[in-house]
Amino acid sequence: MRSSTDRHRRGFTLVEVLASLALVGAILPVAMAGISLAMGLGETARQRTEAAMLGRSKLAEVMATGDWQSAETKGDFGDEWAGYSWQLTISEWEEPQVSEVTLTVDWTARGQERTVSMTTLGYVGSE
Repeated sequence: MRSSTDRHRRGFTLVEVLASLALVGAILPVAMAGISLAMGLGETARQRTEAAMLGRSKLAEVMATGDWQSAETKGDFGDEWAGYSWQLTISEWEEPQVSEVTLTVDWTARGQERTVSMTTLGYVGSE
């Protein structure tokens, strides 16, 4: 028969503590891998958003100034946006005096080359 002092002892047995540690040891690496993957994907999404913003801005600039017809066809975004570069490609379109203008932004992320491209049409006009 148990004494009254045995009934008042509360706590975990060694087996319960070891089982809990084994469970945490199995779950923790999987959770950390998931967190690492999510952080990497977040960084990639941030870079893609920055590249799209830079590309839209540059494309609007060259279209508004008319530089797409005669200026440089590639460059970078300066020290503030180091690692990103752009390239402008002009090709003929279906209609006369209309050109397809494509701006591509390139950068390297996690050891891989990444690109974002945007295209618009430009009127060449008669001279």
